[in-house]
Amino acid sequence: MKRFLPVLVLVLTAGWLASTLRPPQNTGEFDLVAFGRLPVLVNGRLKPLDTVARTSLLMLQGRQRVSDPTKPVPLVATPIEWLADVLFNPAKADAYPTFRLSATDSPELLTLMGLTDAETKITYTDPVMRTLAVADFVPGTRTRFSFNQLQPKLPELERQAQLAEPVDPQARTQFQKAVVQLRDRVILYQRLKHSVQLPDSPAFLTEIVQFQQSLPAGIAAVRAKEKGEAYDEAAFKAMLAAAQRFDDMGKFGYLLTVPPDAGEKNLTAWKTAGTALLETFETGTINPNVMAYAALGAAWRNHEAGQFNEIVRLFREQLGKRFDAQLLKSDVEVRFNAAEPFYKGIILYALAFLCAIISWLIWPDVLGKSAFYLVGLAWLLATAGIITRMWLEGRPPVTNLYSSALFVGWGAVALCLLLERIYRNGIGSAAAGMVGFITLIIAHMLSLSGDTLEMMRAVLDTNLWLATHVVVVTTGYASTFLAGFLALIYVFRGVFTKSLDKATAEALTRMVYGIVCFATLCSLVGTVLGGIWADQSWGRFWGWDPKENGAVMIVLWNAIVLHARWGGLVKQRGLMCLAIAGNIITSWSWFGTNMLGVGLHSYGFMDAAFWWLIIFVASQLALIALAQLPLARWRSFRTA
Repeated sequence: MKRFLPVLVLVLTAGWLASTLRPPQNTGEFDLVAFGRLPVLVNGRLKPLDTVARTSLLMLQGRQRVSDPTKPVPLVATPIEWLADVLFNPAKADAYPTFRLSATDSPELLTLMGLTDAETKITYTDPVMRTLAVADFVPGTRTRFSFNQLQPKLPELERQAQLAEPVDPQARTQFQKAVVQLRDRVILYQRLKHSVQLPDSPAFLTEIVQFQQSLPAGIAAVRAKEKGEAYDEAAFKAMLAAAQRFDDMGKFGYLLTVPPDAGEKNLTAWKTAGTALLETFETGTINPNVMAYAALGAAWRNHEAGQFNEIVRLFREQLGKRFDAQLLKSDVEVRFNAAEPFYKGIILYALAFLCAIISWLIWPDVLGKSAFYLVGLAWLLATAGIITRMWLEGRPPVTNLYSSALFVGWGAVALCLLLERIYRNGIGSAAAGMVGFITLIIAHMLSLSGDTLEMMRAVLDTNLWLATHVVVVTTGYASTFLAGFLALIYVFRGVFTKSLDKATAEALTRMVYGIVCFATLCSLVGTVLGGIWADQSWGRFWGWDPKENGAVMIVLWNAIVLHARWGGLVKQRGLMCLAIAGNIITSWSWFGTNMLGVGLHSYGFMDAAFWWLIIFVASQLALIALAQLPLARWRSFRTA
């Protein structure tokens, strides 16, 4: 039976992954899947409403589920259902707890918003939930609040945010950071509500129909007033009020939902609904796309599922006449969102790591093969996810920090699979599980800032250098990290277990040495290519930018490791300590230089990332110190 266990694991896991590739299904009468596939333009990128819903929830509350911890089921079934309420029924959406705010972020902000401890305590009605106290690791305390709860204190929040904005982001207090972050989340939510209709309009479809009917009389009144003739004052005031409301809607709207006119060659010249409504004063007719969204809103609020579904179908058919290629990408992106390949990869890497380390104790062949198969499936899943992202974005695999985390993990796991195929001792699988899990967790945390398929900056808008310099230098990151994690396995197995025998120690030494050689080559070539790109973009090959210095530090450190080994200055333990130190150098070049706030490669200070970086560096220093214990205290080398 044990012989067939690896195959059984492979078949069951592959079947589970295949089941996630099924098209998403509707949970009710409304065809929200088709609605979620409708494209809109946001921040320069055409994306489906499903992506807008998911990324907006991540930015507002750090998760895609909208729920109340006192209730056993979510308040909405899917993110797109939440977005439909925000767009079409804001009064209902305002009651959903979608704004994350906890005492760990800033207790002063809770007090400022009037959310006292007495108001934030949760009384669980379900005994199971009362026992588990599943409220974001703070038992019995609410951490997400509704717009209705925040609304009374929004003027004071805005005042405090204006006081904090002149302060440099790195110098802000925890309270000031929390204030600005919450204010930005509130603005995002309000802009979503203004995207397709006016939130204060009880029946927006009726309002714009009446507006169109009164438009001739209103325009005549405006022209008469301009000529100094007698005019209908009521009609004039109605036109003025409508223009002001539509102007506010156009300026504040977040989603560009109206595609360009038929004569427009630029297919990215989408408009907000408010801007399209202002054009009604010139055309005399309301834009049919605005009318379609208004009709969708009426059908949604009146629970007319058949009407809603038919409008979505007709709207999509109309878009398909000019945006067939964009609709295809929109459909694929929705399937990609539902499949969640990288989230499932986290699970597979964790299982592979557990199987690999257990295989060092029992069933080495059986569990070792199982771990190898799980890593292989996770890597194939990540490969499919990265290729899909490349096709959607039309770019090479690495374009920002999020995609770099994906690629670092992907490259490191690929090398681990090669090592495991050669040595067959479970070390490659364990390292792959650890590196893959950590890099995907990092990618998940980076995804909380918004859309990860963002538009490129002008200076980076070149696929040639993105496909050469960025990919090669990121491969250098991946391989240097892998060498460090293999060294961690050496230290952990040697100090805490008896499994680091002579053959295993020598195999790990060869692995680390080979990977460092590969890392040196990639880091050096990638750095030189980066200098050539910099010369073409900025007119200088080298400028001692922090990111450039970080790249050189990796090259020099890997060279130090190799020369120390070649010259006999270090043996096995020394090589491992130097490789672990490479983790510190690489993490600084990868993340630390981006948070300095200076240089051409700075992406801005990230408070949470800074502390995680400090913790990671401290852990690596502690492990280097642990490796300095006399061999007599290592369990694997302890004599009788």
